[in-house]
Amino acid sequence: MAVGGLFLLAALWVTSRLWLDPSGRAASLYTGDPAQVQFFLAHSVRVVLHGEYPFYTEQFNYPDGVNLMANTAVLALGIPMVPVTLLFGPAVSFVVLVTLGLAGTAMAWYAMLSRQLVRTPLAAAAGGWFCGFSPAMLSHASWHPNIINQFLLPFIVWRVLALTRSQRPVRDGALLALLVSAQAFINEEILLFTALACGVFLLAVLAQEPARWSAAWRPLAVGLAACALLAGALLAYPLYVQFAGPMAYHGLSDAVQDYGNDVAAFFAPGSPTLGGNQRANVNLAPNYSEENAFFGWSLSLLAVGIVVWLRREMVVRALAVTGGFFAVLSLGERVSWWDRELFTGPWQMLVHLPLLDAVVPTRFGLITSVVVGLLLALAVERAWALRPADRRTVRTLTAAGLAFALLPIAPMPLRMVSRPPVPQFITADRWRAYVGPDQTLVPIPVPSMGNTHGMRWAAAINLDFKIPGGYFLAPRNGNTGDRGRFGGRPSGVTQVLEEVATTGRTPKLDDRQRRRCMDELRHWRAAILVLPVRQQNSEPLRRTVEQLVGPGRQELDVWVWDVRTLTARSA
Repeated sequence: MAVGGLFLLAALWVTSRLWLDPSGRAASLYTGDPAQVQFFLAHSVRVVLHGEYPFYTEQFNYPDGVNLMANTAVLALGIPMVPVTLLFGPAVSFVVLVTLGLAGTAMAWYAMLSRQLVRTPLAAAAGGWFCGFSPAMLSHASWHPNIINQFLLPFIVWRVLALTRSQRPVRDGALLALLVSAQAFINEEILLFTALACGVFLLAVLAQEPARWSAAWRPLAVGLAACALLAGALLAYPLYVQFAGPMAYHGLSDAVQDYGNDVAAFFAPGSPTLGGNQRANVNLAPNYSEENAFFGWSLSLLAVGIVVWLRREMVVRALAVTGGFFAVLSLGERVSWWDRELFTGPWQMLVHLPLLDAVVPTRFGLITSVVVGLLLALAVERAWALRPADRRTVRTLTAAGLAFALLPIAPMPLRMVSRPPVPQFITADRWRAYVGPDQTLVPIPVPSMGNTHGMRWAAAINLDFKIPGGYFLAPRNGNTGDRGRFGGRPSGVTQVLEEVATTGRTPKLDDRQRRRCMDELRHWRAAILVLPVRQQNSEPLRRTVEQLVGPGRQELDVWVWDVRTLTARSA
């Protein structure tokens, strides 16, 4: 309980700036991911209260809809959080998930390590701390609660290793299947990483001690078969929807597939840490939400030193192979040093394989982070077990070594920026007088990867109205089965309004552009267009919309254009 309390206090420290105003603050630089997660949390409310279909929705990107299984809809997190979402809103649920994700992951690793790998509480705490609060976890904390909620992973690893010596492999395989199925509804990519890491680790063990195979293969085979059958039965339909259902896509866009770590990133401290500096980390990671290495020089040298010191232990050698293997894969298709390309990486040979074509390679560094945490736990355990004449000196040196390695990457409060409030027009339900069940409310600018405020409006009232566009993954041009991209079909309205919102310049629209925009509004079955009065560049946006549909009127804190007569089917 003491260790869990320490982890929780640390998580509250990291999220403290967000707790001050969950609805009015968001992570700096990229505000799209929190808005997307809040939208998915609101969808979980509709699943529980209204029995809505969980794996697909038309509440955004109307009328094409979004395949939620092909996105990270976090159903296994959102459904338990429904009471919090109902009482306090999805923004509060988001910060709760971030806080509990950091603390829960650290505590889960502590529980597994203290029962299976080490006996010294400090050793388990050191390993659990790094697994829960590594620079990679802090990087994702501002944007990706689906990635940092890794509290099931230690138990999945535990059960896989337990299968190699199980006396009841069918039972243990069934338990593993339940854990796997639950993790699939948190984040499938992390589940795939866990499976790959377990496979590489076991192969590294068998390469060193082949005799283990004769005793391990039978229970492992029976357990994994039982796991595959049960998990396959539980996940068969959701996976069918994901890969063959409406708006399914096959593979990510080339831009995301090319995300890789710079070699120098392993020696720099992460941006959200005590020794971190965003400016110093420019070009070392794809962006600040994907700093999946960043151990700093001290910890990198310490990790190498641990491997050298404990090199005679089979587990340490297997961990070193596992961590090194995925560190190399995390470099991506082109290996670089301080943004200077050196040579082609091995990931280029794997990137087009099934399943791996949907992986962001830089995130393989998350596996290396866990390996470093396990090495820290083993090192503290071995140092604590030494019996020299002056044990106190050894323990003091061990504590100093931990401080030397971990202090530069100690977690700091996440950086936040203010974001516009949800308009009173939305929260006061004034929109209900205009929008019918099969119509859309069109936020201005239209929701997209770079403009997600409209998604927050819908999430704030549990998706009671539909919106066009949004931030999500979908097949290119809306053709099911094509390669994935961010956003739906290309839209003339969206493009025009995004340019105005960015530049502040009002374009002169011709008749062809107006006709195209009106066709899109009819396709969306738009009922009203809504522009907040305090929206950035609201005046140029208002003048642009007036060129399309005529004058609007101010209602409370927004401009409203009632376009029902223009978009009706008869029109």
